[in-house]
Amino acid sequence: MNHYYKEIIGATAFSTTRHGGVSVGAYASFNANHYCGDDPEHVEANRSLLCCELGIDKDHLIVPHQTHDIRTLVIDNDFFSFSLSARAERLEGIDAVCTNLPDTCVCVSTADCIPILIYDGVHNAISAVHAGWRGTVKRIVEDNLRVMHKAYGTNPSDCHAVIGPGISLDAFEVGDEVYDAFYNEGFDMTLIAKRYPASSHNILSATPTKRDSFKWHIDLPLCNKLQLLHAGLHEDRIHLSGICTYTQHSDFFSARRLGIKSGRILNGIILQNK
Repeated sequence: MNHYYKEIIGATAFSTTRHGGVSVGAYASFNANHYCGDDPEHVEANRSLLCCELGIDKDHLIVPHQTHDIRTLVIDNDFFSFSLSARAERLEGIDAVCTNLPDTCVCVSTADCIPILIYDGVHNAISAVHAGWRGTVKRIVEDNLRVMHKAYGTNPSDCHAVIGPGISLDAFEVGDEVYDAFYNEGFDMTLIAKRYPASSHNILSATPTKRDSFKWHIDLPLCNKLQLLHAGLHEDRIHLSGICTYTQHSDFFSARRLGIKSGRILNGIILQNK
């Protein structure tokens, strides 16, 4: 299926591409997300393909319904004792999931937002985090590491993290209100933001703008890398994909480029069998 993979000793992290599935139209062809308007039968067929590739039961592919908040759900044996409907209810409003169970793949869905996949090699625990700009402002990845510390004893200095495909600085043009949200939360704007002339640097706009019009751009992958460093991860254990979903929309879903009614990338991490 030509997915983006990152092998870490002890875990496998991946992000799905648009290729190799059965969905059609704006969801073509590999969309495994039930919350974006795709045909449910196509979604289930794509999930079956992925689970076959991962070697797991489809019930052990954990995909939350995200709401741009910072809640993390711990997936333990008790979770699988609930009915399917009760599991779905527990996954509602969840933007990060973690587990230490084998043969269980925790995932988040993105289409420009930033996925962070974390592996704690000491306690053999994993986490998948969805960080849009709202989650990034709220420092979801740091909050997730605190949940992992409480659940498993995770020390960030023992962790690896993969920052998967997401929108790049050049593509992520924002309004002043988004810039202000980061500024008001104490982010170092000299590191994460740039102001470009909209007419020459705005790759998002289909229509020309005045030459003296300027727009802010935010570097979301860097924002989350800085948070990981602040939490205690070593820089050489933070792996960036370097893939911009907006500019590489033929291979990865981009809501800004394709519209909200389009597919989603599934970003997951699973413990390797020992």
